[in-house]
Amino acid sequence: EQAEAKAEQAQQNEAHLSANNAHLNEVILTLRTSTSWRLTAPLRAMSYLARGDRQALKKALFYRMPLIERLCLPDGGGFKGRLKRASLLLMKEGPKPLIKKVASLNQATINSQSSYTQWLSHHEEKEHQDALLVSQSMSSIVGPLISIVMPTYNTDEKYLRLCIDSVLRQSYLNWELCIADDASTNGRVKEILDEYKNKDPRIKVNYRKENGHISAASNSALELVSGDWVALLDHDDELHQHALIHVVDAINSKENIQFIYSDEDKIDEQGHREDPHFKSDWNLDLLYSQNYVSHLGVYKADIVKRIGGFRIGYEGSQDFDLLLRYSREIDQKNIVHIPKVLYHWRMVEGSTALASGEKSYTTEAGVKALEDHFKVLNVDVTVERGMADNIYKVNWPSLKVDGTEPLISLIIPTYNGYQITKQAIDSILEKTTYLNYEILLIDNNSDDPTALKYFEEIDKNEKVSVLRYPFPFNYSAINNFAAKHAKGEVLGLINNDIEVINSDWLTEMVSHAIRDDVGCVGAKLYYPNNTIQHAGVILGLGGVACHSHKDFPRDHPGYFRRLQSVQNYSAVTAACLLVKKSIFNQVDGLNELDLTVAFNDVDFCLKVKSAGYRNLWTPYAELYHHESISRGAEDNPEKITRFNKEIDYMVTHWKTDEIFDFAYNSNLTISKEDFSLAWPARFKNNK
Repeated sequence: EQAEAKAEQAQQNEAHLSANNAHLNEVILTLRTSTSWRLTAPLRAMSYLARGDRQALKKALFYRMPLIERLCLPDGGGFKGRLKRASLLLMKEGPKPLIKKVASLNQATINSQSSYTQWLSHHEEKEHQDALLVSQSMSSIVGPLISIVMPTYNTDEKYLRLCIDSVLRQSYLNWELCIADDASTNGRVKEILDEYKNKDPRIKVNYRKENGHISAASNSALELVSGDWVALLDHDDELHQHALIHVVDAINSKENIQFIYSDEDKIDEQGHREDPHFKSDWNLDLLYSQNYVSHLGVYKADIVKRIGGFRIGYEGSQDFDLLLRYSREIDQKNIVHIPKVLYHWRMVEGSTALASGEKSYTTEAGVKALEDHFKVLNVDVTVERGMADNIYKVNWPSLKVDGTEPLISLIIPTYNGYQITKQAIDSILEKTTYLNYEILLIDNNSDDPTALKYFEEIDKNEKVSVLRYPFPFNYSAINNFAAKHAKGEVLGLINNDIEVINSDWLTEMVSHAIRDDVGCVGAKLYYPNNTIQHAGVILGLGGVACHSHKDFPRDHPGYFRRLQSVQNYSAVTAACLLVKKSIFNQVDGLNELDLTVAFNDVDFCLKVKSAGYRNLWTPYAELYHHESISRGAEDNPEKITRFNKEIDYMVTHWKTDEIFDFAYNSNLTISKEDFSLAWPARFKNNK
């Protein structure tokens, strides 16, 4: 009888487990119809829980925690308590309430916690403790002398005092403040500067006899510098209390550091902080589009002096000009970005902190600085104002050295999909002004008579060749197959559901793809409703990777105008991607063994990046993307299993659960694609 009772209990347990698994499968199937990859994360974690795979669960939760730890319920009981209550909700009420919770989760979190003031109150204490630890670890070491260069001219007394006081409050003590007053007509400025100079011997002042504007005044301040490093400070801005201690910590983080910059925010006339700029790590093409580095910048003093300091005639963008010239003297591997707000930029009338158009001459000076930079590099480009003030567009040549257009092979895989494929090809043929291209249409077992008839007809076009790939769908293998048949020097991986918008899209992408140091080039893609589908790929979002600025309006400038700026990303989508064929072959193309459907483009881009090339995204190539219409949803267990294996490959091979994407920032969320604040911040160690 006991044996029968145990058997009956085992059957009941099995039935209960089966029912629970059925619920889980229903949840997964429902959520996989969504285009948002991150929604799979918590559900996969629950499936691990249901089958008792504790190690897999631990692994899954680690890289999905930003989403799961807020699942469903108010705080209380910690993470384990939340997960337990989420599981109970699933078992008691079924999948729909849980799905509803997940769907509303992120937006509710952002809405309730988006205040930068709240974020600061939550994070500043930890930042303070971190700075104290750094200070204690350096207590027995004589750190480098940091020379703070500050020009002044008729500065408002209130802001001048706040500025100098922010230097005096520094937790790092080995600094000097080198001030040059540019012949202020307000006598109070000299009185205040003398007061501070007499108060602290570390403050030096050079009084200019004639007004020479900011470049000349900054050079007069440079004459006072005796330190190893130069930090730039405007006369009405403020340094964070621990700015210099973090700078020195970065200097000591590894050998041969040559340039350091930090994040920044803005501070109003009442002292309220807002509008934080959490920046990318060194991003050369973003720098060519805008001076995203800005404040706080810290330079090697000997190099600054060797290149002549600030140049007259570049006022308004004199710091940008200095940075461009300085960058030519250093190894970019020796640049450190500190992902902490160490500088507060004052918002007062007439300041570009208040509005970029406040000083219109700054854009002209920036264009001039870039033109000079490329002339010295002997690079044949033109530079013009970009989509906004202080945004620049560098026009690279789309011709080879011999003056001819390189042949571009556009690879378009398809299965049936007559209407969307025809729309894609027609838009390319009718709108593209770049002439030297071929289209390789790869038919993957199409059986629709209408589609087959169209393929037969379009194959007669001199620019189009239809190739048959009679094997099961494998996106990577299809593109590798097509690449072997491509005649072009540059390959274009193109989805059959794109639609060209601007006629010079291919010219723009080719101009970047043929640059020696550039690998993959991606485009700006929109959904049919004119919201952003793709603007670069950020690693770590959702556990693996997601698209930057997804669902933003088409005309939105983006996070600090990044939707208006050519820039480098770790990866771009292969829905529209150009790359030199030589690079494609160098990294052995796409991974057709481990990544047959998903993430193969991300993996490919990371291989290209590892080979030493910069991947790039441009907003000047615009297309619609009718996303994956022909392939359909991941809506059966076989596809879900395959998808999960592909996620596991990316996590295992590229550590996408741990990576800090250079083009992103550890203070920004990995739960959404909107550059909102991370709760909590993911603290990055520069060492």
